[in-house]
Amino acid sequence: MIGVARDSVTRLLPKRADYTDLKRSWRRDVLAGLTVGVVALPLALAFGISSGVGAAAGLVTAVVAGVVAAVFGGSHVQVSGPTGAMAVVLAPIVTHYGLGSVALVTVLAGVFVILAGITGLGRAVTFIPWPVIEGFTLGIAIIIFLQQLPAALGQTVPAGQAPLAAAVTVVSHANWVAAWPALAVVVLVVALMIALPRLHPAVPASLLAVVAATVMVVGLRVPATRIGALPSQLPVPVWPQADLEVLQTLAGAALAIAALAAIESLLSARVAATMSPSGPYDPNRELVGQGLASVASGVFGGMPATGAIARTAVNVRSGARTRVAAITHSVLLLAVVYLVSGPVGAIPLAALSAVLMVTACRMISGHTMMRILRSTRSAAVTFVLTAAVTVCFDLIQAVEIGIIATALFALRTLARRSSVTREELPRPAVPGDEKIALLRLDGAMFFGAAERISSAIIDDHHPDTTVVIIRLSQLGMLDATGANTLAEIAEDLESRGITVIIKGVQPEHRNLLTNIGIIDSLRHENHLIDALDEAIAHARSHTTPRLAAHPHP
Repeated sequence: MIGVARDSVTRLLPKRADYTDLKRSWRRDVLAGLTVGVVALPLALAFGISSGVGAAAGLVTAVVAGVVAAVFGGSHVQVSGPTGAMAVVLAPIVTHYGLGSVALVTVLAGVFVILAGITGLGRAVTFIPWPVIEGFTLGIAIIIFLQQLPAALGQTVPAGQAPLAAAVTVVSHANWVAAWPALAVVVLVVALMIALPRLHPAVPASLLAVVAATVMVVGLRVPATRIGALPSQLPVPVWPQADLEVLQTLAGAALAIAALAAIESLLSARVAATMSPSGPYDPNRELVGQGLASVASGVFGGMPATGAIARTAVNVRSGARTRVAAITHSVLLLAVVYLVSGPVGAIPLAALSAVLMVTACRMISGHTMMRILRSTRSAAVTFVLTAAVTVCFDLIQAVEIGIIATALFALRTLARRSSVTREELPRPAVPGDEKIALLRLDGAMFFGAAERISSAIIDDHHPDTTVVIIRLSQLGMLDATGANTLAEIAEDLESRGITVIIKGVQPEHRNLLTNIGIIDSLRHENHLIDALDEAIAHARSHTTPRLAAHPHP
């Protein structure tokens, strides 16, 4: 027992094998890390501002959480840091509980994620359906875009309003004359981010666009709001203090953040595993690593961290094979903090908003949307419903509702494919065959179909039936409700004087039927038969004596 527990803990810790390929790939890893760091810089600043905790917190998160998740996580190529989804969830928490709550919420959420990894919940993400994932992604992209509209128009964010309502308020009350400096910055950044990759795919378009916008604003003295002063070193780590009452108040918010961090990180790691030749990932170790990353980020004054799909994809495409790439990305951002924090503070907020607006648009795949909408009606409804709930209400609720909707559609489909078919007895016919009903159950006998199947078996269309053979050999699924319904059907038919014979019980269903009591519902155990010929012969033995006792005139 102790050995098993020790092995379970050991699997969740860093090991030498994490860097097996480093001798062959360190140059590619370092180059990939530098590339990702260049891409991550404007995103880290932008997501920090968008979440309400500030650009400095976003940068600290990318540095601290990026290193910790790379060392302790379950993926060799995952890049972690602040993300759009986390910014979307964190913004209302900052508004409601205040900026002082962020450190405690971040640490508490990290602890929840660590516990999820230790208890083995990492593989639960495989149960999230594809339409739910894509609907969730679409909803996040829309929210990120809406959140950027105030800064893109040079306006302040309306307090206490959801992103959709705030965007409508800002646009409807915008002062377009005063908004031109911010709009000019947005147009420049968007144009460069679209045009530069066409010159060469490796060009760091977002960074160059932000640099160009900053030069324009500073050189031409454009009156645009800027980031402001950034720290020139990492903050001193401080463990957040809280009493039991504060913990209870923030537990719900921390749990929501933890759920999002776990889902987004595991989805990103799963995508990375399909893109990279570096091998599979360990979902439970990934959760432990991401949880530790959030705890460390909170201690240093950052925000909750997750695996970042876009940055991870850049990392893989740049040739990363080991964790050194993600570590290098964080080292580069650390150098920014210590060496160029002053110039970074001159970046206009509108430039970062433009970067996020383009990023949000790139998160939306028209091809994927059409594939879902053309697949099945249930998938399309689930996709649209998840996206709508994400935008209008809550991200975690959106995933929950999406999963519930998928389950309901799946159960409805399964119930529709479940049926009772009355079959003809094999030829040659024997006198008395008209009194025998041979019924085949197809599909599933479960709570969603049990009542309908029961009504089909117990009908009034064959009043002369004296023997019913129920074939279960084609039954794919049987749950407790279905087994109980079969027992009730047998009891009801036997009480009418109709003999019930159960044919072809599958081995995986036998214990359930025995425990439910269906055998007790039969007249005797000989009415539980495996072969069809034997069942029919036994049924005919019940009808022949009755025909002899009551011959036809």
